[in-house]
Amino acid sequence: MKMNNRIYNIAIVGFGGMGSYHCQLIEPVSQISVIGVYDTVEYRMELGKEAGYKTYANLDAVLTDDLVDIVLIATPNDVHKEIAIQALQAGKHVICEKPVTITSKDFNDIVKVANEEKRVFTVHQNRRWDEDFRTAKDIIDKKKFGELFHLESRVQGANGIPGDWRQLKDYGGGMLLDWGVHLLDQLLQITDSQIESVAANLSYILGTEVDDGFTSYITFKDGLTALIEVGTTNYVKLPRWYLKGTEGTAVIRDWDLSGEIITRNPDVAHIEPKPIQAGQGLTKTMAPPSEQSTLKFAIEKPDLDEQSFYENFVSVLEGKSEIAIKNDEVHRVLVLIETIFEAAETRSVIHRSI
Repeated sequence: MKMNNRIYNIAIVGFGGMGSYHCQLIEPVSQISVIGVYDTVEYRMELGKEAGYKTYANLDAVLTDDLVDIVLIATPNDVHKEIAIQALQAGKHVICEKPVTITSKDFNDIVKVANEEKRVFTVHQNRRWDEDFRTAKDIIDKKKFGELFHLESRVQGANGIPGDWRQLKDYGGGMLLDWGVHLLDQLLQITDSQIESVAANLSYILGTEVDDGFTSYITFKDGLTALIEVGTTNYVKLPRWYLKGTEGTAVIRDWDLSGEIITRNPDVAHIEPKPIQAGQGLTKTMAPPSEQSTLKFAIEKPDLDEQSFYENFVSVLEGKSEIAIKNDEVHRVLVLIETIFEAAETRSVIHRSI
């Protein structure tokens, strides 16, 4: 069978930290080649030249270059929509960094143009490929601790918000739009259930005009509850994942996959716990289970042989695969983000099917 050896040329618009990182992601994919870069910051253009890429004088030069098949957008969030629509109307396929837009309406406008122009448009939700997420999902899918009924997912640090546009509201800054979009996207990949209610609190401890962290409590119609947290003022971190099932509990402490799964031992009848001294009182309720009545398992990384983001994108262009990051999934995350903002602002629980 004859192999398709076509090379798809990509131009990167926004050659900052994330834009330049995409070059590393693209390099192993033989059918994609970075043809050039464009950025409004001069020293980044110099970095592009030093890396051997063509540099464009302006965005129009990118869009009128017939050699460019794909435009990657890695700019501040506020201009994603404008650039995406222009690129699609110029006949380019488009990959956009997350969050794709600040509002779900703006995202719908992009998708409408993509459909009209019959171009592929997708969002780089790269943390669907994170090992900690894939491991947590594997534990849940295989019911290694029974049926999941509560999930906690968090990322926490103590370095504040990066000192750039991410601190500015007009640019789409803040942790809910930065890290929150990742954790919420992962959450919605874990369950097919519809969301029933959302409560949230945004943190402004650092005094910036955007949130430096948030906590959201989400209830699903099937009874699953989820606590999602992002913090930038945490000098002691809580576990990356804390999962409660009907037959046990799993914890993944960090990206190194340290942790364990502890389940009920089905071969041992219930053993009444012995009371323990707890402060100034005794308790059986909070006493640890006996060693005989539980089983402990190490966290195991699943063997998942999946296409990378860019391998999938090429496969979609050639009609061989479905897109990995579907636009309806991206839209759902944006609606959830808007609902979290609303819940925090109104200090209320929002009952809404999402």
